[in-house]
Amino acid sequence: MAAIEPKITYTSTPEQLEAMQARFDDALVEVEKEFGTVYPQIINGEDRTSEHLFDVVAPAQTSLVLGRFPKGTKQDVDEAIATAKAFQPEWDATPWEERVRLVKSAADKVRERKFKLAAIMIRECGKSRTEAIGEVEEGADLLEYYATVFAENDAYQKKMGSEDPRERNTSVLRPVGVWGIMSPFNFPNALAAGPIGAALVTGNTIVFKPASATAISGYELARAILDGGIPAGALQFVTGGGAEVGDYLVHHPHTDGVVFTGSKETGMHLHNSFSTTYPKPIITEMGGKNPTIVTKNADLDKAVEGVARSAFGFSGQKCSACSRAYVDASIYDAFMNLLVKRTGALKVGDPTDRDVFIGPVIDESAVERYEDAVEIAKRDGGTVCYGGERLTGEGFEKGTFVEPTIVDNLPLDHELFKRELFLPFIAVAPVDSLEQALQEANDVEYGLTAGIFSEDKEEISTFFDKIEAGVVYANRKGGATTGAWPGSQSFTGWKGSGSSGKGALGEYYPALFMREQSRTVVIED
Repeated sequence: MAAIEPKITYTSTPEQLEAMQARFDDALVEVEKEFGTVYPQIINGEDRTSEHLFDVVAPAQTSLVLGRFPKGTKQDVDEAIATAKAFQPEWDATPWEERVRLVKSAADKVRERKFKLAAIMIRECGKSRTEAIGEVEEGADLLEYYATVFAENDAYQKKMGSEDPRERNTSVLRPVGVWGIMSPFNFPNALAAGPIGAALVTGNTIVFKPASATAISGYELARAILDGGIPAGALQFVTGGGAEVGDYLVHHPHTDGVVFTGSKETGMHLHNSFSTTYPKPIITEMGGKNPTIVTKNADLDKAVEGVARSAFGFSGQKCSACSRAYVDASIYDAFMNLLVKRTGALKVGDPTDRDVFIGPVIDESAVERYEDAVEIAKRDGGTVCYGGERLTGEGFEKGTFVEPTIVDNLPLDHELFKRELFLPFIAVAPVDSLEQALQEANDVEYGLTAGIFSEDKEEISTFFDKIEAGVVYANRKGGATTGAWPGSQSFTGWKGSGSSGKGALGEYYPALFMREQSRTVVIED
C-alpha cells in the first residue's frame, strides 16, 4: 500500500498544505490528461456505457469538458436495484467483522488516491486546494469511523433484561435492505462516502447516484471503494437525473431506504412522497441559513476571521456556510470595517492556484441567483458594503466567478436574512443584546449550524442553551459555522435542515441504516 500523507482538514493552514503542493501539482497534471474521458456506470462490477451522454464541465472554464457520462435509464436503475437486492442477503450474512475490515480497506484506498480525487474535485466544482483535499480526507475518515463505531457497539447486539428467568432476550439491529444514495455537488466525496460507509458496514447494499455536475468524483469514489475490496454486488453506480434516474430510484418499489442531501424544498418533497404502502426510512440532509452572533465581549480579530472563512469558503456553497451575522451595536462599525478589509484580502480565481481562497460558483444558475440577491438587496434599501458584481475581467471571462458580497442596512425580517442562497453572500445587522440576536437567529425555518464570538462564559452558555441548531460553535476562528469532522462534531440538522435528529459524523449515524429486532428464546427447565 502506498504511504499515507499527513492529514489536511478544512481548517488547515497554508503552511500545513505547503508540504503537499508538489504531489498535488502532479495529480493536477494526471487529471488534465483524462479530460474528455467517457465514463461508464457500474452495475454488478461491469462497466455500462451508452450512446446517450451528458457533459461534465469545469465552472472555472465552462467550455472545458472534463468528462462524459451515460444518461441512465429506468432499465439501468432496475438492473442496479435488482443486483443490490439479490446480493443483500449474502452481504448481510458476511461476518460483521469482515464487513468492518472491508470498509476500512476502502478508506485506505481513498486515502491512497486523495490527490487525484481532490484534483478532480477542484476542476468539477471549483473548490480550493485545502477544501478539496480536506474533503477527501473527511470521506476516508467517515468510512473508517463508521466501521469503528459499528465494531465498538458489537454490531448493535445487546443483551436485555427479563421478567421471566427462563427467557433470554436480545435486541439486535438489522439492515434495512437496499439504499438509494444521492450525493450533492458541493461535497461529492464526503457526502457520498459517509452514507455509503454507514450503509455497507451495517449490512445494506447500495445504488449510488452522484450529482451530475460532479459525476467524475462520484465515479472515482465508487471505483476506489470497489477496488478496496467491497464486493461488486454491494455497490452499484448509476448516472443521470430527472424522472429516468433520480426520481425513479427514490420511488422504486424495491428501494428500501434513501439518503438525500440537497435543498429543503426537494428534501421535503421526497420525504413526503417516499413511503407508499408502509413507512420506509429516508434520511434528508437539507439546507441552512446559519447565523453568527458577535457580542460586545467578542475578540474581533477571531470573529472577523471566523465569519469570513465560513461565509466565503467554497464560495458559500455549503449548507453550513455563515450567511448572516448579528453584531452588538456598540462594536458594529469596527466589526464591519474589519470584515470588509478581510474580505478584500481573499483572493478569487482559478482554484487550481495555490493562493486562491474563492473559486467559481457551480454554474450559470448560481450566478443568476447571486445577481438576483444583489438586486433585491439594493431595491429594498440595503447597502452593498463589499462586492456585488460578477467578475468578468482577465482570468474570469471563461467561468462563473462572482465577488464575495457583504450587505447591511436591511430590515431584520428581510428575506435575505431568511432564505438560503448557497452563495458567497452574507447579510449583517446590528443588535442591542444577545437576547435579540438569539431571537433573530432562531426566527428561520432552518436549524443546522450557528456560531458565537464572546469571551464571556455565561454568554456562551446562554447561546448553547437557547440556539435552535444542531451544530454550534463558540469562538471558532477557523470557521464560525463550518468545519465539522468525523468523530469530533456530529453534523445534525434541526427543524427544516434534517429529518433524522441524529447527526452524520457522529456515533448514532450507522444505526439509522438499521431497524430493531427484539429476540426472545425460552429456556425450559
